[in-house]
Amino acid sequence: MRRCHDLREPFNSAFMTRFPAALLAAAALSACSSSEEPPRQSPIARANVVPLALSDDFKFRKVTKFLNDPRFQRPTQDQMLLFERQRVNFGAVTALDKMERRGYYFNVWWSSERLADIVLRLEYRQENLGSYVQAKELHYPAAEGGMETQLRVLGDEYNENGRITAWRLLLIEKGRAVGLHQSFLWN
Repeated sequence: MRRCHDLREPFNSAFMTRFPAALLAAAALSACSSSEEPPRQSPIARANVVPLALSDDFKFRKVTKFLNDPRFQRPTQDQMLLFERQRVNFGAVTALDKMERRGYYFNVWWSSERLADIVLRLEYRQENLGSYVQAKELHYPAAEGGMETQLRVLGDEYNENGRITAWRLLLIEKGRAVGLHQSFLWN
């Protein structure tokens, strides 16, 4: 009576023929099912003023902002804050890696009731630049339904220019702002 598999015996030949085929199929599926690359935020040289033409078809549903800078973080036992700090710093090993991840992380949930060519713009002011307005844009050529966007002001941009003092988000369609959400200090 045999209790366990004898390692000196060859493996089941059916297993050996199916296993490589399964590996190849899995590799082919993972290569074919790559998701579409998310749009990239691009800083713009000058944030031109766009006229307001607010529409009920476009809405900001929720905006969260997270500052990752140990100099301004209070000690906490809140598990959500501790997790968020660990998440954004995951993989940062050297001091340079950690310095590059310092800054602001914006998560924006917005919706479009109809198909439209939309530009999401983040305009912001930083403490070392005074009233100078900087901006970053993301282009969505066929936006419809609920969308989630992540915007970041990190690294040298944050370390040299300081904390964000005021910000606003715009949804722009055909050169007009159709959606608006701003911080309390934006004027």
